[in-house]
Amino acid sequence: MNLEAFILGCGGMMPLPYRHLTSVLLRREGDLFLFDAGEGTQVSLRRLNLRWKKINTIFISHTHADHVTGLPGILMLSAQVDRDEPLYIIGPPKIKEYIETSRRVLDMYINYEIIVQEVTDPGIVYKTDEFQVRAFWLEHTKPCLGYVFEEFPRPGAFDPEAARRLNVPCGPLWSKLQAGESVTASDGSIVESSQVLGAPRSGRKFSFVTDTKYLPSIAPEVADSDFFVCESMFEKGMEKDAAEKKHMTCIQAAQIAKDAAVKKMALIHYSPRYTDYDLKQLLKDAQEVFPKTVLSKDRMIETIEYRD
Repeated sequence: MNLEAFILGCGGMMPLPYRHLTSVLLRREGDLFLFDAGEGTQVSLRRLNLRWKKINTIFISHTHADHVTGLPGILMLSAQVDRDEPLYIIGPPKIKEYIETSRRVLDMYINYEIIVQEVTDPGIVYKTDEFQVRAFWLEHTKPCLGYVFEEFPRPGAFDPEAARRLNVPCGPLWSKLQAGESVTASDGSIVESSQVLGAPRSGRKFSFVTDTKYLPSIAPEVADSDFFVCESMFEKGMEKDAAEKKHMTCIQAAQIAKDAAVKKMALIHYSPRYTDYDLKQLLKDAQEVFPKTVLSKDRMIETIEYRD
C-alpha cells in the first residue's frame, strides 16, 4: 500500500518564478488528498503527471489568499474530466463562503457534487475503515487548522506454518484469518486469527502544520509522525517578528519536531525574502535542534514507508 507526499509548492505570501505557494498532495494507492491549494498548484500537478480528477478531499488550513487561490482553478479543471464521485472540501469557517462566492462570480461550470464541511470543533473530520484525518486548532491571524492523516494499526504478520499446524489449508481461509476472522479448520476446530497473527503493526502518520505561531501544544498532536510538514516562515533570531505575525522560525519548527519525536520533518512556507541559498542556513539551524530536517522544494516527492 503506497503512501506518498508530493510538495506542490513550498512558498509563503507570494509566488516566485522558482517557488509556488504552499500545497501538499498525499497519495494513498489511487486516492489523492490535497492539503491547501496555493497559486501554482495546477502547474505542479501537471508537471508531476498527477491525475487531479482522483483528488478525493481537499483540506484547507485557513482562508488567506496564498493558501486558497489555487482552488477555483482546480474546481473548474475538475469539470473538464469525467468525475462521478463528489469532491469534499474541509476547512475552517468562511471556506464555504469563499467557494460559493468564487463559483458565482466566476460563473463556474461544475458538473459534479461539491460537499463543503466547515470545522468548528477539533477532532476527526474524515474517516474510513483504514485511516482517519484529525484537525486541530493553530493560532494565526485567521482561524487556522493543522491536520494529521493517520492509518489505523494493521494486523500482525501472518504465520503460514502456524495455520498448517492448526489444520487450516492454504486458500480462502488464510485470507479470512489475515482479515481478523475466525475459521473452521479441516478437523472441525475453530481457529482464531490471534493464533496465526503476530502483534498488531503500526500504520503510517502524516502531519501538516501551517500557518501558526509557536505553540507547545502542537507537538502532542503530531507526535510520532512518519513525515511532518511544518511551516518555517522565518530564520533563527526573528522570534519576535514571527510571534507578532503569528508564524514560526525554523528553530521553533525544529523544536516541535524534536518534542513530537517525529521520524522526519520538512520545512515549508518560506518567506519570499529568502533565496534558495538563504534556505540552506535555515536548514542548518533547524538541524542543530532536529537533525532529521529537510527543506521542502517544489515537486519534491517523499515516500512514507511502513516501519515494520
